[in-house]
Parts: sequence; C-alpha cells; structure tokens
Amino acid sequence: MKLPTLSSEISIFEKVSLVDTLAFTKHVSLMLKSGIPLSESILILEKQTSHSVFKKLLLKIHQEIANGQPLYKALSQFPHVFDAFYVSLIKVAEESGSLEKNLDYLALHLKKQHEFTGNVRGALLYPSIVLGVALIVGIGLSVFVLPKLIDLFASLDVPLPLSTKILLLFARIMRDYGIFLLGGLISVFVLIRWAITTRVIKPRWHSFLLSLPVLGVFMQNIELASMFRNIGTMLEVGVHISTALNAQFETTTNCVYKDYLAKIKNGVKKGESIEETLSKTSKKFMPLIAVRMIGVGEKTGKLDEIFVYLGDYFEDEVDDTSKNLSTILEPVILIVVGLIVAFIAISIIGPIYQFTGSIKR
Repeated sequence: MKLPTLSSEISIFEKVSLVDTLAFTKHVSLMLKSGIPLSESILILEKQTSHSVFKKLLLKIHQEIANGQPLYKALSQFPHVFDAFYVSLIKVAEESGSLEKNLDYLALHLKKQHEFTGNVRGALLYPSIVLGVALIVGIGLSVFVLPKLIDLFASLDVPLPLSTKILLLFARIMRDYGIFLLGGLISVFVLIRWAITTRVIKPRWHSFLLSLPVLGVFMQNIELASMFRNIGTMLEVGVHISTALNAQFETTTNCVYKDYLAKIKNGVKKGESIEETLSKTSKKFMPLIAVRMIGVGEKTGKLDEIFVYLGDYFEDEVDDTSKNLSTILEPVILIVVGLIVAFIAISIIGPIYQFTGSIKR
C-alpha cells in the first residue's frame, strides 16, 4: 500500500542552507556506497538531522520515493533547495545508473560553490562593516548632536564661517524635519527596492550594476563563473546541451545573462552553434575570449572541458578581485569618512576658536 503524499510546500521563511544540501548529498552518496537503499538512506538522515525544516523536507522526499517516485522527481518539488541544475544531474544519474558517482560529483561541485560564495562574501564584509558603522555614526550625529549646536553657536557673537553655516543649516533641517526626512528616505528605499523587482526596470537595473567600474566587472565574473561551471559540470556527466542550457536558464537570476541563455537556447534549437548565436549580436557582458573558446570546444567536441575551464578561469578572476577589493576600497572609504569628519571638526572648532580669541583681545 502506498504511503500518503505530504504537501511539498515550505514557507519562504523556512530556509535550507547550501551547507545542508552539501551534507545531504555527501551522506546519501556514502550510504549508497555502503549498500544502504536510497529510501532507507534518506530516512536515516531524516532521523539524525536536528534541522527542523530539513527534517520535514527529508520526510517528504522519503515518502515520495516510497510511493514509487524517482529521486529527481521528489527533489524537483523543492526548487528553492534543489535547483534545476541539481535535479538535472540526479535525473541523468538515475537514468544511467550512476547515482553514486554523480552524487560525488555534485558534492564536490557544491563544496566549490560554497567556498566561492564564502570568498565573495568575505571580500564584501569589510567595506560593508565600515560603511554601516559610518552610516550609524552619521545618523547619531545628525539626530542627537548637531541640533544641540544651533543654540550654542547662536549664543556666540562671532561671524560664522561658511562650513559652520552649512552644518547649522543641516542641523536645523534635522531638528525640524528629521522625522519626515527619515520617513521619506525609508519610503524611497522601499520604493526603489520594489521598482527594481518589476519586469520593466529589473533588466535595466542588472545591466546598470554590471556596467559599474570595478564592482561591475566583479559581478560579471561571478555570473560567468557560476554559469560556465554549472553547464560544464552538467555536460561532463552526460546531460544534453539543450537540457543543460534549460537548467542553467532556470537557475540564473541575473536578467542580462538570463537573456543571453534564452538566445543561446533558441539558437541551439535552430541548429546554430553557441558561438554563432553569441556572435550575431553585441553581447556587452560576454567576453570575446569566452565566445571564441566555446567555438573551439564545439569544433573539437570538447565543449564540456571548455565550459569547465572557463568556469575555473572566471572563478580565479573573482578570487583575485576578492583579495584586492578591500585594498582598493579601504583608502577610498577612509578618505571619504576622513573628509566628512574633518568638515564637521572644522565647522565646530572654527567658531569656538574665534570666540575664545575675541575674549582674549
């Protein structure tokens, strides 16, 4: 008798991390190699995990398999955990009888992806902390300190320099309209966040981000590394090029590269080569070297190797930029913060110095 199938819906607030997915992949592979059946392997993991969301997910996968569903179909019900790339590799593995081997391949791939994501986050951590602290200090000064300076400087019978007048003007605005300004800024932020998710603005926003100096190139390399590595991995384990492109299209979130993949997919359907499709129109964010190397891979029958090589190449570019990003941004941030602090200090100290000087005279 078949077990009842539970709902596959999991709240968007219930997260399963990449580390959990990696652990699941490695443990299932190990248990399959030990001769433990797939259904039992998943049930063992479900009983051992302390992650409540992942426990619920594993139970549902186990019941799907017990009801006769293949693993890839059970996993495909949870696209926020197992993306199209993951499911495609599992499907090919089950159809070819190489599930253990492909799980090992997936585990290695997910480990590299986790390290790659960690490097990117590490590169952005220091600038984010410095800017965050500077923002908090700036808000604190604007709300609690600057308004109190108005009465102080009003009591000084000395001519105020331009910098002090500007600072006092800002202080008056914060005192009289600070709440409205803060509410307005929050409203604008929310509006912008909503606008960049709309179908019309989102592609233009992504294109703008990719066009930025330094940061734009960094983001391009992240997208290219992920896209090429994923496609190369799928081709290496026997996924057909059309399926691999479809899976990567579903996985990619950047609208610019999603559009590139859509054009490549359509070109491949028409019998065109990937190089031919990419060369037809201007692909601003697709390096010419990548297009030419893909063409070589298509001509030599080593397309999978070329995609993997390109993935590694752009991943190395991201690693190099990650190491240099803090070095590049640190002096810029320090100069900007230093100029702001110097402006405030001169604006406050200048009138006080003039006042004490007039007393001595």
